[in-house]
Amino acid sequence: MIKILDYKEVEIKEILTRDNNNDRSVDEIVSGILEDVRTNGDTALLGYCEKFDKAKLSSLEVSQQEIDDAFSSIDPDFIKTLELARDNIEAFHTQQIRKNFVLNDKEGIVLGQKVTPIEKVGLYVPGGTASYPSSVLMNTVPAKLAGVTEIVMATPPSSDGTIAAPILAAAKVAGVTRIFKMGGAQAVAALSYGTESVPKVDKIVGPGNIFVATAKRMVYGTVDIDMIAGPSEILVLADGSCNPRYVAADLLSQAEHDRLASAVLVTDSPELAKAVQAELEVQIPQLSRADIARESIDTNGKIVLADSMKQAVEISNLIAPEHLEICVDDPFALLNSVKNAGSIFLGKNVPEALGDYFAGPNHTLPTSGTARFSSPLSVDDFVKKSSFIYYTKQALSDVQARVVDFATREGLTAHAKSVSIRFED
Repeated sequence: MIKILDYKEVEIKEILTRDNNNDRSVDEIVSGILEDVRTNGDTALLGYCEKFDKAKLSSLEVSQQEIDDAFSSIDPDFIKTLELARDNIEAFHTQQIRKNFVLNDKEGIVLGQKVTPIEKVGLYVPGGTASYPSSVLMNTVPAKLAGVTEIVMATPPSSDGTIAAPILAAAKVAGVTRIFKMGGAQAVAALSYGTESVPKVDKIVGPGNIFVATAKRMVYGTVDIDMIAGPSEILVLADGSCNPRYVAADLLSQAEHDRLASAVLVTDSPELAKAVQAELEVQIPQLSRADIARESIDTNGKIVLADSMKQAVEISNLIAPEHLEICVDDPFALLNSVKNAGSIFLGKNVPEALGDYFAGPNHTLPTSGTARFSSPLSVDDFVKKSSFIYYTKQALSDVQARVVDFATREGLTAHAKSVSIRFED
């Protein structure tokens, strides 16, 4: 049963259990897999598919025929849902597109910034306990808007060597370039180093288990990564006017993700706290993933009693949750007080699932308190920004003495000389 805690009697570290992915045994396993794939390429990948996924493959890449067959097998109404979701994601992320800029208001000087898309991006899509076509859309659409020319998707196959049809359908709707049957740390390795059949990419995005997260951490520098995602989190701020059935359902929407997921309610109403505690016991047995939700709620779930909704927001800011629901009649009155959150869901009619699938903002969000300093996945994650500088000789002459003096004060005489030498003739 979920615990009810009085905020005056607990510390923040007791409220939200988080996994920092620091298991040394995992590090050792992942390090070995990375080196194996780097050295042995496709042979290693095929071996890991057989070992971990129980799939004996002759080819890693998903054929166009497989994609088309999967697309045709899907209910047309779900295809329409995927297309509408894609359009909503595109409409939101279009507003994030950066443009080049130029400053030329000083005579003889041109300064600017050039925005260039990353050329090749790898997208990891989990398999195993659940498959997530929504992740395909959320990661691919902003990459396409940024101008990425090649999006290479990796996802683990079933034991019969196939990929779940909704995953392939979403990939076709979103515009993924190539798809490979590979999962885990070995997929991250293949995308990072390249193999005989898998192209080397410049950046890897997408969620995964602790082995995937650890692999992403280890290959950072060889490639860029989006973030190192921990277990999913939801924090619900709710006052006494909320329906406890709705609050319980929203908490469980994250608890069913993972046994390590954290679902937290912060409220100023002891009555709501007790009602939600009871309602969770009613709803958990009804879930298809009841065993996962049960462990998540019992181990990591918390209900925290605050003195006021103002204090509830302060608690939320300290926790910096991945998903934050503000379930009050006037959520906009509290919005400006929120400093740290991945995605914010305003009001009593906005369950977190709406953002996961359909509304448009990205569902790839900072976890483990990193919302204190990082942001949801966006178009910015798929571009590079280069600055440029142009000076005429006269413009350089005007600042020559100051630059030479600056460099000399730092003891860098070659820097100084590279400027002054241009005026010695």
